[in-house]
Amino acid sequence: MMAALQAWLESVEELLRFLKLDTGEVVRIGLRVLVIWLLAWVGLRALAVVARRIVRSVDDGDDTVLSHREKRGQTVAALIRSVGRVLVFLIALLLTLNIFIEIGPLLAGAGVAGLAISFGAQSLVKDLIAGFFILFEDQFTVGDNVELAGKSGKVERLTLRAAVIRDLDGVLHTIPNGSIQMVSNKTRGWSRSVIEVGVAYATDVDQALSVFRDESLALARDPEWKSLVEEGGEPDVLGIERLDDSAVVIRVAIRVTPGNQWKVAREFRRRIKKRLDREGIEIPFPQRTVHLRDGRPAG
Repeated sequence: MMAALQAWLESVEELLRFLKLDTGEVVRIGLRVLVIWLLAWVGLRALAVVARRIVRSVDDGDDTVLSHREKRGQTVAALIRSVGRVLVFLIALLLTLNIFIEIGPLLAGAGVAGLAISFGAQSLVKDLIAGFFILFEDQFTVGDNVELAGKSGKVERLTLRAAVIRDLDGVLHTIPNGSIQMVSNKTRGWSRSVIEVGVAYATDVDQALSVFRDESLALARDPEWKSLVEEGGEPDVLGIERLDDSAVVIRVAIRVTPGNQWKVAREFRRRIKKRLDREGIEIPFPQRTVHLRDGRPAG
């Protein structure tokens, strides 16, 4: 064991003599490298602290509803972590290389190579620029329900290059930012539940409208549901929307907090179905009348 260690030390000394380095210089170089990567580690920890403070600063204490301010804070914090990690690592790597070689010509060559690569990676540059403007203009954030490039779902991750959304079936879609031509944000500011229910033509329309108004107000004032209805937003029974083949269609619009339009709409349909049953108002369904002939002459 001692013989192997002695042989290893001799080989190291031989290498140092070949490189014309003395032990003191090696120690100085090692300390400089150590300091660089220690500072890089401190930088990463600082980025993590900044990201956590951003998340805490936008937290309103209500875990039941994720506000737009909270969503934006979480998105910015995630971006700081991802982009900051890459920048810190790149700077530490360049400083380490600068200890051993002159990186000025290397950076100049990298600039020329980067220019050449940029012409071949125009889509990537387009994605990064589009991602910057998406974040700068606050078009959507993590947690929003959006429609992008023909796909609808909830935003799970947003970077400068791509947006990742999960649809209702659980499928995860990664959409490059450069391919996003239009953003339809379904959870920004406020939302609206629009419900259409058909009643039979024989129904007293005024009675039906009265039932719809009564039931929508009951939902909006229910202690369990009123927190989901936009403050000051009284339900609006818009009236008869259209006359279908077998039904008179009545439309109701309820202004709700962002992202709760589907939940409120499902609850109103449940309530109005039970109420119409109690009132004896028919909800029609397609029916077909079949006439049978036996082929015998009349009489």
